Amino acid sequence: MASGLVGAVCTAGIPAAHAAERPSAGRRDPAHHDVLFVSAHPDDEAGNLSTFGLWRERLGLRTGVVTITRGEGGGNAVGPEEGAPLGMLREGEERSATALAGIENIFYLDKPDFWYTLSAPLTERIWHERDTLERMVRLLRMTTPHTVVTMDPRPFNQHGGHQMSARLAIEAFFLAGDERAFPDQISCEGLRPWHPRRLLSQNYGFSDLLGPDAPKERRKDPDTGLPVIGVWSGHTSRERGKTWAQVERDASRMYRSQGWAAMPPEVPTDPEKLGSDWFSVLADKGRAVGAPVREQDELRPVYAEFRKWTRRVGLPWLANNAQPDYPAPPSTTVPEVAVAPVLNGVEGEAEYPGPELRLRHWEGDEVPAADSSATAKMSRHGDDLYVLVTVTDDREGTRLEKEDAKRHWRTDSVEITLDPRGNGDDTSVTFKTGIFPFTDGDGGPVAERDADNRQGPAEKTAPGMRVAAAVGEPYKGYTVEAKIPLGELPAAADPERFAANILVYDSDTQDKTGQTRLAWSPFGSAQADPYVWGTARLEGYTPPADRPTVPAEPEIPTEAARSEDSPASVEQARRTGVPLGGGPRPCR
Repeated sequence: MASGLVGAVCTAGIPAAHAAERPSAGRRDPAHHDVLFVSAHPDDEAGNLSTFGLWRERLGLRTGVVTITRGEGGGNAVGPEEGAPLGMLREGEERSATALAGIENIFYLDKPDFWYTLSAPLTERIWHERDTLERMVRLLRMTTPHTVVTMDPRPFNQHGGHQMSARLAIEAFFLAGDERAFPDQISCEGLRPWHPRRLLSQNYGFSDLLGPDAPKERRKDPDTGLPVIGVWSGHTSRERGKTWAQVERDASRMYRSQGWAAMPPEVPTDPEKLGSDWFSVLADKGRAVGAPVREQDELRPVYAEFRKWTRRVGLPWLANNAQPDYPAPPSTTVPEVAVAPVLNGVEGEAEYPGPELRLRHWEGDEVPAADSSATAKMSRHGDDLYVLVTVTDDREGTRLEKEDAKRHWRTDSVEITLDPRGNGDDTSVTFKTGIFPFTDGDGGPVAERDADNRQGPAEKTAPGMRVAAAVGEPYKGYTVEAKIPLGELPAAADPERFAANILVYDSDTQDKTGQTRLAWSPFGSAQADPYVWGTARLEGYTPPADRPTVPAEPEIPTEAARSEDSPASVEQARRTGVPLGGGPRPCR
């Protein structure tokens, strides 16, 4: 075998003879797949398509994909679709992209994708965890994979949907062979218990290791202590005449709605510059792979909940070092002013007497200050918070139409995040607004709310909010000014614990993609992790006595595209015999 291919066999956990045997079983049973990848959204599999394509072409292994949602809560760089129509668009992208790796079947579970959250418990609630787990177990029993690959279940800096899809895959891996789990699937639907052999999770901690020799060394994850294995992307596809890394790039660029068409079309041709797909081995021969447990003290609620889950499923080492060493968040004092600032995008005398807050690089390209830099100031007049953000920028991003003023990270924008009580574990109890300094034509600034207690256009979700902007001519940046009534927040503002972050998204293109992100408190998922946000003490403020201190129940969109409305999914169900959405088979 070519260099590294032996490693590819080992990474699947399949003895060579067994690997050769399984495809024949797949030909007899149209539902059978040798490998099943479980994820949350269309495009989550994109980073492993080189591995799945290599396994199919060299080892004859058939991979199927389970995608729990159709990504209805994501952005859209190609049109106005959102909700269920966006989900259908993203299904088409996923099917086209995965076909390049020889993947025929994608099993959608029809659960809603609402917005970017870091919370697995919040996702669990929206997905109705028990129902989703039942569907997952049914799919394992019907598709009979020997290897299950999933995402990383660990909580820091990771989409809650990714975490939850991994948790469900892990639980289903062990439950599918237990006849006591969902017994109606056996007694009524005629399914049999199924014991997959190997369980792998994505591991992006080794992505800087390049070249064909990197996967040949034995490696362990420094946090969990689990073995880590790699599959090099530089092997050449016999069918396509290019490296699998290049095939994967071709496929990734098909996820156009997510802005991935902006990726460079070519990958390096130098083998030493091509990386590998890395996976932690969670289970082998049907049993959990163990590792030493290292307890952490003083866990915050999100991480304590994760540790509790790892103990329940018998994998406590997954919680090793799960909580990062959070840096001390910044702090400031928001002064009270006697006269309300004039909302005009210009700093007037005595309007913002407090300290100037410098926004630092957070994500994306690091660029000179003339390309992207920003400062912010805050003040308060009565029950209104005022925020002034001054941005230096060398090039305009896309001027969106006013009716498309949503998903603000797609172009130049300012985001203001506020946690009124200063103790939120996720953004469902917060106020988050995205402000576009300019819109198409002669349109002025527009504000919206996203991924918070209540989402949508600001005129509907925060009717007392006002924004103004001054845009340089010639363009060298802009200033955004916002008035946010504290009464619009989900709960009364605690003047001593009030938390905030201010972020800037810089786009230098016209394809609705961003290049650089800045933040007052830049760490991890700075827009979505209230643990990161800085303290902004409200000087001299006392909230009205009748204002609630418990945040309002969040309004979370749950619109999901349905498999029954997808011709591709309907045809797949007919061909494989696997019911739509992973639902039950008729009783026999």
